[in-house]
Amino acid sequence: MSTSALYTDLSHYYDLMCQDIDYKTQTLGVSRLQQFFGNGGQRHLDLACGTGPHIAHFLTEGYHCHGLDLNQPMLDLAKLRCPAAEFSKQNICDFSLEQPVDLITCFLYSLHYCGTIANLTSCIMHVYQALADGGVFCFNSVDKTFIDNGLLVRHQTTYEGSLFTFESGWFYPGAGEQQKLRLHIEKSCNENTEAWHDEHPMVAVSFTELQELLAPYFEVHLLEHDYEKIVPLSANTGNALVVCIKRDAVQN
Repeated sequence: MSTSALYTDLSHYYDLMCQDIDYKTQTLGVSRLQQFFGNGGQRHLDLACGTGPHIAHFLTEGYHCHGLDLNQPMLDLAKLRCPAAEFSKQNICDFSLEQPVDLITCFLYSLHYCGTIANLTSCIMHVYQALADGGVFCFNSVDKTFIDNGLLVRHQTTYEGSLFTFESGWFYPGAGEQQKLRLHIEKSCNENTEAWHDEHPMVAVSFTELQELLAPYFEVHLLEHDYEKIVPLSANTGNALVVCIKRDAVQN
């Protein structure tokens, strides 16, 4: 299975893999953070939007939404789901908008798809340029120093008479700027089973390194990974909700 197969050949299964995610709660939580930390505006851009599940809820909350993704099959599904939104095929590390937005989101650890520190730095710069004054950049992230290579998330669901099993987990070799997201999918029907294995190269950073990259452009707040609360991140967790408020000027 190629590194992009889940998002092309298997794009129709992507929502099955993510069906246990509470998109509404995540959307409402980030909208609350925008009202609390940001300028209160409702122009929204979702990076790596996938099939648009978060955008659907942002539209319900009155936002004017634009979704950006690199995979056309995912964007095609997003357009069907959210006809009121705009979508474009662009790389999150190098994108542009015609008009600034008030809120930029990147859910489901998708910022790690930047792959390298250089690409992540480029993404941060482009986010800064795309935000209006007082705008907010909100995403979640994992600290490479907390990754447990043996930890897997697993769930099953049925679809069109088949049983699907999804497993995913992080892998970090202990050094360097890359980690991997490992995915395993099984589709079983009667006595037949198909299996796919997928590995995605992801950028690996500690929260200290991440803050150093963000600091010239944003006032940065690391919060507990809980979309229903606003609580500063404790020292013993490797998952964070990151809220970045655009600075008036880039700091050297």
